[in-house]
Parts: sequence; structure tokens; C-alpha cells
Amino acid sequence: MNYWLIKSEPDAFSWQEQIQNNIEPWTGIRNHQAKKNLQSMKNGDLTFFYHSNVGKEIVGIVRIVKEAYPDPTDPDQKWSCVDVQTVCSVPTPVTLKQIKAIPELQEVSLIKQSRLSVMPITPEHWKLLCNLGGITQADIKK
Repeated sequence: MNYWLIKSEPDAFSWQEQIQNNIEPWTGIRNHQAKKNLQSMKNGDLTFFYHSNVGKEIVGIVRIVKEAYPDPTDPDQKWSCVDVQTVCSVPTPVTLKQIKAIPELQEVSLIKQSRLSVMPITPEHWKLLCNLGGITQADIKK
């Protein structure tokens, strides 16, 4: 299993909307590195849901339930999307400020490539971020 972080501006698509929809196509990505990351995602991979711009915090976890396919919002069909399903909310949202303050997280792409909207997370960083957010394995397996 691989771990990821996807970003959304809450005024464009919020965590609450993700919860209401349960399964949502992750469309609108227009960056080549992010596209490559989307195409690397596999069914069952887990992904942090991060509110960018407003909030700047990890607020939830979603699971990949449909691997990369042509993004229906792209008339040229050169960009990709995946479908994500709500897994759980983060009991204590993890802020960018917190992440930046932890030496073990300085290599996270969220800090190093702040504009990238879809990024991999190492298993070690995943575990640390879950601990910070109060997420247990039981929360993820529900």
C-alpha cells in the first residue's frame, strides 16, 4: 500500500462535501508531476485530505477506489483523475505550522514542494502524521 496527500481549497471542494458525497472523482489536476502521482495510485491506497489556502491542515483520510482514468473535466482528455472514498475525519486536524515545526517531517513534499496538489507520503511520515491527528488503525479500518 502507498500513502498520499491530496489538496483541495475548502471553498472549491471541502472535507464536508467529501463526507456528504462519500465517493468523489478527484478532477481538475493540471500539473504533470501531480498527474504522474495520480497515475501511480492503486486501489486501496490511503490519502490525507488537506485543506489548502484556508485552514492549511490535514482534515481527513480517503481511500483510492478507482485508479487513474481520463479526467472528464478535461475536453482534451490528456489529464487524469482517480475516485476517492471517505474513510474518516482527523480527530485533531494537523496544521501546516505543526508539520513545519517537527524535524522528522522536514522532507515531506508539503513543505518542500508546497504548490504540488497530489504528493506521496512515506510510511514513516504517514504514521507520524496519523499520531499527530489522533488517528488509529481502527479509525482507518472502519
